[in-house]
Amino acid sequence: MTADVIALGLIWYVVFLFSTTCHEAAHAFVAKGEGDLTAFEGGQVTLNPSPHIKREPFGMLLFPIASFLMGGWMMGWASAPYDPAWSARYPHRAAKMALAGPAANFFLALLAGLAIHLGLWTGAFHAPSSASFTLIVGASRPGLAEAAAQLLSLLFSLNVLLGVFNLLPIPPLDGFGAAALLMSEEKAQRFESVGRGITNFSYAGLLLSWRIFGSLYDPVFTLALKLLYP
Repeated sequence: MTADVIALGLIWYVVFLFSTTCHEAAHAFVAKGEGDLTAFEGGQVTLNPSPHIKREPFGMLLFPIASFLMGGWMMGWASAPYDPAWSARYPHRAAKMALAGPAANFFLALLAGLAIHLGLWTGAFHAPSSASFTLIVGASRPGLAEAAAQLLSLLFSLNVLLGVFNLLPIPPLDGFGAAALLMSEEKAQRFESVGRGITNFSYAGLLLSWRIFGSLYDPVFTLALKLLYP
């Protein structure tokens, strides 16, 4: 493994850890505001990654590193606890909690896009001749600008991916719970009970979601690039 690959892995993991922590902290923060203190009492209304890693050490630490070392692609997961009784009683509030995670990811992608344009304006960055997941913008000179370009490229790409993927309306993804906002409170309560009934098949839902997202990723990534470089 070359030094460049190791450096890429370190930056990728930092971006993954920060993005995932923001996602889960947003869930916890909105849940607290809507009346569920479960995640707040668990210490997850924070941008400190430690409580999130303690809750999901395999998904936030071991699996991301192992997947990168074995396949060159970093994957992982995290979760914020919530009260199922609160979710069943207030499905619209739970739907707002569900939307908070992807919203945090899109906000991070927006910030990354603004930082990229600032770098382009100052001459520190340049638009690459072709873009990829890890190369959204190039550095005009080596050193700090190069590291910043790599970090912002991953921050933009990863958060677009996380935001869109988590909005798929398939349990256990956030998009399934967020769909309750499109229904009346009574129908949303029935819908929420259906979601709880199939939680035992969450891994199957994740596998199905990843297969579906595989066909969506290219057009989503192309659209994101067009918005970044109009």
